[in-house]
Amino acid sequence: MLAGQLALVMAALFAGAAFYINIAEQPARLQLQEQPLLVQWKAAYKRGFVMQASLAVIGALLGAVAWWQTDHWLWLAGALVLIANWPYTLIVMMPLNRRLMETDPENAGAETREGLETWARLHANRTVLGCAATAIFLVASLG
Repeated sequence: MLAGQLALVMAALFAGAAFYINIAEQPARLQLQEQPLLVQWKAAYKRGFVMQASLAVIGALLGAVAWWQTDHWLWLAGALVLIANWPYTLIVMMPLNRRLMETDPENAGAETREGLETWARLHANRTVLGCAATAIFLVASLG
């Protein structure tokens, strides 16, 4: 079933991108001084938000289609876990994201670095959701 396989691919892409951010991009970014740190985060955030938001929506929709086609509850479960990234981001992360986006790089300091360290810990939860959705979709595809 194509919808389920594509849902699995979207979830895996989401999880891989989120994992990369936590394991490679964020630690490298934290090596920078506060001003370039914030400038780099802002540029990456704008691009990453669109990419990850799209992957979550497309993957969840495909998972829902797979559930509709098969009536296998795991497809719906995976879709719900993947789309949970949206409310998590909007409710938990967005206040910090907005504060960081509104910070003028000229005013970046220790508080900015602390905010970006907190952001990374919060983002790790998105990685967990992506990996969980991928695992659920994988199990569903094997059943």
